[in-house]
Amino acid sequence: MFRKLIAVAAAALCFATGAALAQLQAGKDYSRLDPPQPTDSADKVEVVEFFWYGCGHCYKLEPALANWTKTLPKDVTFKRIPAIPNDAWGQTAIIYYTLEAMGLLDKYHQKVFDAMHQDNVILSNRKVRDEWLAKQGIDVAEFNKVEKSFSVQAKMARAKQLTAAYKVSGVPSLIVNGKYMTSNELAGGPERVVQVTDGLVAMSRREMAAAAPAAAKPVASK
Repeated sequence: MFRKLIAVAAAALCFATGAALAQLQAGKDYSRLDPPQPTDSADKVEVVEFFWYGCGHCYKLEPALANWTKTLPKDVTFKRIPAIPNDAWGQTAIIYYTLEAMGLLDKYHQKVFDAMHQDNVILSNRKVRDEWLAKQGIDVAEFNKVEKSFSVQAKMARAKQLTAAYKVSGVPSLIVNGKYMTSNELAGGPERVVQVTDGLVAMSRREMAAAAPAAAKPVASK
């Protein structure tokens, strides 16, 4: 009886996933990247968020996205990339990477968003930024030293390259497995972005499973 219930539940889950996938429409809920981009993990579905601390839509998406990342399946990886289409956006992108290098990102990521969108602190202004950092109890001299480090500068350069490679024209943009992109504009709101992303993850998982047997099949010798 118990096994029967498990089977029924599994069938219901598959049906629900299939229904969700059937509802997704290319060009409406998501778009396809052309060309697709390589991912960092061959055996996991990769989700990348391009964002900007100064973006109100990114700020509104953050709570839903933060909750979503807490329950990621083991076969899904997630990473954020601060989009850098120009030098102005780079002024806050470097805050992200410097906090990350200092081991402070988890503690201050949301606080940076709140400072800009709740308190109207212009963190793109270096003087204002340093004053804000000091109020948070962060060593400003150390922060200014770390932001000039090779590792941070290398990540900044990489973020610029990826912003161009992924053809990011607006934020927030969520890229699934280097192939599919959704956004507030396409999906119709923060909660819907998460739902569409889940559907694209399921779609990518199914594609990877279908491709695995073909990749493992030995090539016949002549």
